[in-house]
Amino acid sequence: MNIIVCIKQVPDTSEISIDPETNTLVREGVPSIINPYDENAIEAALQLKEEYGGTVTALSMGPPQAEEALRQALAMGCDDAVLISDRALAGSDTLATSYVLAEAIQKIGGYDLVICGKQAFDGDTAQVGPGIAEQLGIPQATYAMEVKVDGKKMQVKRLLAGSFETIEMKLPALITADKHMNVPRHAGLRGVMAARKKEIPTWTLEDIQADPEKCGLSGSPTTVVEIFPPQRSSFLTSCVRHNCSKWPAEFSR
Repeated sequence: MNIIVCIKQVPDTSEISIDPETNTLVREGVPSIINPYDENAIEAALQLKEEYGGTVTALSMGPPQAEEALRQALAMGCDDAVLISDRALAGSDTLATSYVLAEAIQKIGGYDLVICGKQAFDGDTAQVGPGIAEQLGIPQATYAMEVKVDGKKMQVKRLLAGSFETIEMKLPALITADKHMNVPRHAGLRGVMAARKKEIPTWTLEDIQADPEKCGLSGSPTTVVEIFPPQRSSFLTSCVRHNCSKWPAEFSR
């Protein structure tokens, strides 16, 4: 199987700071990591490669520093990596992001399966994976917990609210990985050393022949009007901490 894993570099912090003027996350001085759900996607791809053979290519869209996340993916065991980086991508929403990643996937070509994390820790929309599948015109299964491949077909066990669902899809297809799917492996020293030497091509919009009108701000029909950290209710916090018997009736329904 030839598998493409889409990953994203996100801030490594639980205390998110927000710029009130731009309504964006403040990333300066904050270390970055691979989006945790994307690590599950990488692990799923590597396990499928070990069972069925083939290759795993890590793909990311972001600023030049996103190359660090791709090198970590290579250190974990991915065979190749590609970065899409272009100033024209600034301000892309999930629709524009899905379009660009789909165009890059088509340029890579020859894939049997695309795997994404179920959602990103920063945006938390869970829209990019399904958006890529729609752009490519291939079947999709979200919240995947388990996969089995039989020739040109794949069975996917999905995690739903209070239940499971098993569906069958034809390949090529796309799945999004849930955290219950596996435990991501740690990169060994040999893998880290090999990843440092690996060449990672950087593609621009011109390289993937993407329509500029469908990228960046011009290709993003949604805008962030306001963003703010949630305010904790002192009363609810006190009730939880002290197991309060005066828990409001409306919160017990």
